Amino acid sequence: MPRSVELVASVAIGGAAGSVARYLLSGAIQERSATVFPTGTLVVNVGGCLAIGFLMRLVLDTGEFSPPVRALLTTGFLGGFTTFSAFAWETMGAIEEGAIRRALAYASGSVVFGLTAVWVGSAAAQLLLHAIRGEAT
Repeated sequence: MPRSVELVASVAIGGAAGSVARYLLSGAIQERSATVFPTGTLVVNVGGCLAIGFLMRLVLDTGEFSPPVRALLTTGFLGGFTTFSAFAWETMGAIEEGAIRRALAYASGSVVFGLTAVWVGSAAAQLLLHAIRGEAT
């Protein structure tokens, strides 16, 4: 299926912004962390999961976002922002170092907190939409 230039440009712009945001945020968090645990990457992954849960619930329940805006925010920005390739690399590095507990804590924390964040983001968007529409929850 051919992609429009507008959609591709939206993904590219969002991806560039998301990558820069990931680099700055994860680096700032990791610099303040007093451990080798990849805290910066974990925070970015969970934050990205929270954001995609929220945005996709808004998109699915309202239809208010045009395809280019949706592509910019989700595939572009959040695709550039979340770092599961870095997650896999850091987990493998911990395993190769023999730090199995750290690898398991990081991998399980990323999955559990990520899924929880998607659920919380989705629920928050539903509450917001109910409030905007004046509906009872």
